Amino acid sequence: MFTGIVAAVGKITNVEPLGSTGQDGVHLTIQAPGFNMEKTKLGDSIAIQGACMTVVKFAGQEFEVDVSRESLNRTVGLDAVGEVNLEHALKMGDSLDGHIVSGHVDGLGTVVSFDAVGESHELKIQVPVELAKFLAYKGSITVNGISLTVNSVTDNASGCVISINIIPHTIQNTTLRNTKAGDKVNLEVDMIARYVERMLR
Repeated sequence: MFTGIVAAVGKITNVEPLGSTGQDGVHLTIQAPGFNMEKTKLGDSIAIQGACMTVVKFAGQEFEVDVSRESLNRTVGLDAVGEVNLEHALKMGDSLDGHIVSGHVDGLGTVVSFDAVGESHELKIQVPVELAKFLAYKGSITVNGISLTVNSVTDNASGCVISINIIPHTIQNTTLRNTKAGDKVNLEVDMIARYVERMLR
């Protein structure tokens, strides 16, 4: 389990296919300066761009993970060199500063716009139909592993567009600083909303 509070921005430095069929997963090497590697051990779970992965090797400020083809098919940002958000799994007694996050990406959203509004930025994301029912005003959403609060929900034929206020600290300390219109983003809906939908159905 995670909180959606990004601990550091790392960088995928190497991507190696795990097979030769073109339908295999990949092995990633991630440099993680500023990420607390002292408490990392083999087999630990680390959220990378919001997707929970298992550490298979580590040394110094670098660690490695294997990403299955299933995970690659359902996420973005885990198949190429580039910056990624990192978060250690929760330990008993840790502060829950964001919201309860499982690290299981539910689907992909598309950035509609990312514009400066005063001292902050407004992020608008088109959410697909299958996830739109889980979004609500002032509810929680995880975007690329970041716990965020939904400011508005506008339904449309393709699902809904959500608006989120992003403060300067979040932009400076996450991969949102690289975001532009048209980008795909990993989305995880609020776990409680999933249970409520199931019970009502």
